[in-house]
Amino acid sequence: MEITGGCLCGAVRYRVTAEPITTRACWCRVCQYLGAGSGTVNVAFPAAAVTISGTLSDYRSVADSGNVMHRRFCPVCSTPVSSAAESRPHAVFLRAGTLDDPEIAAPAMTVWIDAAPSWACIDVELPAHEGQPAPIPPPASAS
Repeated sequence: MEITGGCLCGAVRYRVTAEPITTRACWCRVCQYLGAGSGTVNVAFPAAAVTISGTLSDYRSVADSGNVMHRRFCPVCSTPVSSAAESRPHAVFLRAGTLDDPEIAAPAMTVWIDAAPSWACIDVELPAHEGQPAPIPPPASAS
C-alpha cells in the first residue's frame, strides 16, 4: 500500500507505506484554530512509514492533554500537514485534507467533544470522547 499527499502549493509532499492506525475527528480548541472554526480530521500512521519531502515549519505547543506537540505546516502556503506528540514518537497524524485520496480518512471516532461549540456537526454514529482518548500504543516489538 502507498498513500500520498501534500500541501496546497505542492512544496511539501509525503508518502506513507502503511495502513492508517486510526482516524479521529477532533474538536479540541487547537484543532478549531487549525480548522478555521471547525474541527479537524487526523489520520494516524506509524512514524517509520511516513516519508516527507520539502520543508515543514514546526510549531511546538502543549496540548490540553498535557502532551508536548509539534504541529508542522508548509511555510509557503501555510497548509497544516502533520502533528506528533513527543511522548509518542512512534505515531504521526496527517491532516486528512492533505491526502491525495481523502476517502481513506473516514473517522473512527470523534474526540474532545466537550470543547466543541454548540453548533458543531458531530457524527452521532461514531464513538465520542469528551476529551483525549487512550494513546496509540507503540508497535509490538519484533521477537
